[in-house]
Amino acid sequence: NLIAVSTCVIFLNNEPRRSILKVKTITGDNIQAEISLLSDMEVENERNAGGVHQHHNSDYNLSVVKKCGHTAKSFCFMVATTLVFFITGLLVGYTAHRRKETSPVCSASVLPFERAVAPETGAAPLMDWDKVKSLLNQRLTAAKIETAFSEFSKPSHRAGSPEDDYLGNKVLQRFKDYGMNTWNDEHFVKVQDPPASGSNRIIYKNDPEERPKGFLSYSGNGSVKGAALYACYGQESDFRLLRDKNINMNGRVMLVRAGKISFAEKVANAAKVNASAVLIYPDPADYSIGETTDLYGHVHLGSGDPYTPGFPSINHTQFPPVEPSGLPNIPAQTITSAMATKILWKLGGQSLPEGWEGFHKLGNENDTISVEVNNFLTEKKINNVFGVVKGLVDADRYVVIGAQRDAWGPGFAASTVGTSVLVELARSVSDMVEHDGFKPRRSIVFASWSAGEYGSVGATEWLEGYLSSLGMKAFSYINLDGIVTGRNGFKVAASPLMHTLIEKALNEVYYEDKSLSSQFAKSDWESNILEPMQMDNTAYPFLAFSGIPSMSFRFTSGRSSYQYLGTLLDTQEKLNAATSSQVPQLAAAAGRFAGSIALRLVHDHLLQMNLRKYDKVIRFNVAKINAKIKAVQKVSRLLPNALTLQWLVLAAASFSRASRILETNIQNSNLDDIKMCRIINDQIMMVERNFLSPYVSVREIPFRHILLGVGSHTLKALPNHLDALKADNSKATADLFWSQLALATLTIQSSANSLAGDIWSLDNEI
Repeated sequence: NLIAVSTCVIFLNNEPRRSILKVKTITGDNIQAEISLLSDMEVENERNAGGVHQHHNSDYNLSVVKKCGHTAKSFCFMVATTLVFFITGLLVGYTAHRRKETSPVCSASVLPFERAVAPETGAAPLMDWDKVKSLLNQRLTAAKIETAFSEFSKPSHRAGSPEDDYLGNKVLQRFKDYGMNTWNDEHFVKVQDPPASGSNRIIYKNDPEERPKGFLSYSGNGSVKGAALYACYGQESDFRLLRDKNINMNGRVMLVRAGKISFAEKVANAAKVNASAVLIYPDPADYSIGETTDLYGHVHLGSGDPYTPGFPSINHTQFPPVEPSGLPNIPAQTITSAMATKILWKLGGQSLPEGWEGFHKLGNENDTISVEVNNFLTEKKINNVFGVVKGLVDADRYVVIGAQRDAWGPGFAASTVGTSVLVELARSVSDMVEHDGFKPRRSIVFASWSAGEYGSVGATEWLEGYLSSLGMKAFSYINLDGIVTGRNGFKVAASPLMHTLIEKALNEVYYEDKSLSSQFAKSDWESNILEPMQMDNTAYPFLAFSGIPSMSFRFTSGRSSYQYLGTLLDTQEKLNAATSSQVPQLAAAAGRFAGSIALRLVHDHLLQMNLRKYDKVIRFNVAKINAKIKAVQKVSRLLPNALTLQWLVLAAASFSRASRILETNIQNSNLDDIKMCRIINDQIMMVERNFLSPYVSVREIPFRHILLGVGSHTLKALPNHLDALKADNSKATADLFWSQLALATLTIQSSANSLAGDIWSLDNEI
């Protein structure tokens, strides 16, 4: 009976041989052990013959036959002797083979075996955070950024121009030089430019006509004539004051000052009171840019290409004609300070309301102005440029850092500084990964946008094209537009989720010039530094359209801050004068601030987002709505008694409870458990996105965020609806308010449910 058979390949005189150890019983009293060296061909022949037998004809046959008594002692001795022969043969053959150089036995087409790199488990920080900060400070310097200024400066680089493409290709090449994965995002967008021939015109009474060079893209075209009316800054409150003075605003040409709110909001507010046209000028009390300096901008009440609302402007996409979104139907034009002064001092009519600055009248029915706007609509090809530093744990989760590349003229503060910081920040992080051993857990995407001056067109088209994937995978956006406009102050506009992260970064920023740190020495940083995010900010569509926590920031000097944005005088010389020639140092500090936040987000196991901040925002709005409802119900029966805030209060409580529970889970989480960290991070990423109302159309109301968006669906719109109801406005009804309240309540409750996680962890009541 066969007891054991063992084989091994050995080399004898450089010829591979297969050794076979066989131990078997021949008779009841004898044990036979045999070691045979056979060639592979002989083994194959034996297999075909039906088994492996003893070979007597082989030149290299070795056999050992030992008869011994059938005892345990003799059996063990026999086995030991057999093993000695076996092992000795192996060693001799192996040594002979190693001494003589021979070609590899394997085929040359087989690649050599490489040890696989062990994946990151997330069990411990890959690099101490203090070292990460130190490396960033060493890599990102004022000298490097100052060199980049000259590389990315152009006298003119309007979106879609050859200069804009040249700068885009240069950014792309720099990303490639850093070893980053790069790609382009191409769009064909419709924009309005000044008249190709001729000009826009204004005529006050019988005065000579004026031909301003500045313009407002997306204005209504045509010629209108109406009585002039001064409307201060064109805010809703300004028009309410005029209405309270019983002034007829129908068909009037509104003269409004630049500032406070965007050009688009001024024109939209004027259109609501049936104005016929709007003229916007820089008042000398606000601007010291010269009497003949023209202003450039746009009046699209939104962002992106208004002719493709809610979807991207992609070539070869055949959509039927779509009604543009957010565009005014009245002409709008900028005029210089000198043009405005000539008109304002000649106006008659009533005196200015209390609190309005100036020494002129409001205007009467005889102060007629003719306005002619002939802007032309054109299609332009624009390119967004991207580079990515990939993470090692969650590469499919990323923070996006972006900067506008185009400008009306030189655009040094508007685009050159931000683009230079973007490129140098990309270089610094890439060098940290390649040379310093920094290993980000998540990815960083660096983006250079085009058509920013027309209303964040490039950035918004990208968001619209990848809305679903970005909402699930991008956890933050950091905007680098206009980051240096002064030196004595600092302002931040951001999602409440990022406030705590911003506070930490403010305390960690390194300054080559220590005098620049004074603006951060605030006892109450939120009241001194935080400001609302405006619609014309590139970070706004990321936040209110896509539900991605976003932030924008800038060095400033308050009212005396840099005033040349949106003009052809936005040059390096002007910005140096406004910052005491410290632009490189300020830009470096801004880059380290943005870099500190981005690196913290990709370095830590868990995203540093403060969920409790939104709890305060919700409770503040609920309290405001409750007070308004009680005030209306006290003076009239406009609201039914059945209408109550009970469900909104319960929804707010559900969100508060879910955020506290998740915060506790974060504090008690095991950072070694990479799967659990990913689950928690995904819950945090969903918070902002869940505040996008699912009950409104993204094509009709793009900024769907119920807390920070724009529209009747928002919580801040509900008190305004109650005011309109109280004032007997025909557009406001109790049923409409009730419906808006219910949908906002469901949105908050749904956000709380998502934050709670598993379906069995939710409240029973909705």
